[in-house]
Amino acid sequence: MIAEKMKGLVKNNSVIRQMFEEGKKMAQEFGAENVYDFSLGNPNVSAPEAVRENAIRLLKEESSSDIHGYMANAGYPEVRKAIADNLNLRFNTNFDEGNIMMATGAAGALNCALKAIINPGDEVVTFAPYFVEYKNYVANFDGVLVVTEPDKNTFQPQLSDFEKNVGPKTKAVIINNPNNPTGVIYTEDTIKKIADILYKKQEEYGSQIYIISDEPYRELVYTDTKVPFITNYYKNTLVGYSFSKSMSLPGERIGYLVVPSECDDFPDLFNAVVIANRVMGFVNAPSLFQKVIAGCLEEKADIAYYAKNRDLIYDSLVSYGYNCVKPEGAFYLWIKSPVENEKEFVAECKKEHILVVPGSSFSYGGYVRLSYCVSYETIKNSLPGFKKVAERYGLK
Repeated sequence: MIAEKMKGLVKNNSVIRQMFEEGKKMAQEFGAENVYDFSLGNPNVSAPEAVRENAIRLLKEESSSDIHGYMANAGYPEVRKAIADNLNLRFNTNFDEGNIMMATGAAGALNCALKAIINPGDEVVTFAPYFVEYKNYVANFDGVLVVTEPDKNTFQPQLSDFEKNVGPKTKAVIINNPNNPTGVIYTEDTIKKIADILYKKQEEYGSQIYIISDEPYRELVYTDTKVPFITNYYKNTLVGYSFSKSMSLPGERIGYLVVPSECDDFPDLFNAVVIANRVMGFVNAPSLFQKVIAGCLEEKADIAYYAKNRDLIYDSLVSYGYNCVKPEGAFYLWIKSPVENEKEFVAECKKEHILVVPGSSFSYGGYVRLSYCVSYETIKNSLPGFKKVAERYGLK
């Protein structure tokens, strides 16, 4: 008999992953060119050529024990220093290798952070709509996820609701910026106000409240809007980063966690996240790709590709009568369902071989998420289907 905690997870397996698998089956039945799968944030853009070149060079030049062996659980010191130097240059910070732990993607980084600070019953606040796995990550450590409502017009956090949600049991706040699933960037003003609220609440309750900033989409920005680097605004901030999106390396599971020296109890906190990396079974981030990305930190995925996709899908759907939030960052389009039950809308799209994810998967019904990190041709070929669905609902 499986564990009680797993029963619910098995029963409610990720809708996103289920749709991804369904898309594969539909492709076999109807032909891949006739199925338009917008379910998963799996980048269609190739990794920068420098990534491949650096991997080949390392495999040729370094010994097997150097690139395939164990290292300190926090990662190679020279890799961590390279990342710290890069962050300092870009964000006017003051990190060194002692502030960086290499992680198995942002997911590994977030789980290590939560493992290090959460006791059973502690509360973690986040902002709806939120990445579906946050609830599971918090539950891994018997914490309680508390959800703050957004402003329904801008999808910025509703700060009055946030302030009410931060209480004596609050141990952390998860911020995802740019946001998955809306593509919204939380502004500098929003971040400053969140920081002010948390400083006030820490003083009121005599507690430590951490921000865990989940930033896999930091480089994917289409406007001049600044994505605030939160350690510059709030000292008890841990930053989880992944190269999955910025370098199109989701399967390599490579990222890092930043733990600033300014954090309360810094030495114990850093040691705790490193030990969490080991005891949860990650042990260390993938050795080869630690070294690969260290030599490619200035490389980025083709943002112009995503911008072209964004403009085509957003402009087209709006012209058909859909109500969409125009993405400022990431590669997701947040579409208001023409009917209250967005799962009905998802089913109508499926009739046209279009796969989108219901907003209830992100704890915010009435909307659907479309991931446009697909080929331009997929978007172009899906448009007649979207138009038919719009006509069935009388949107125009």
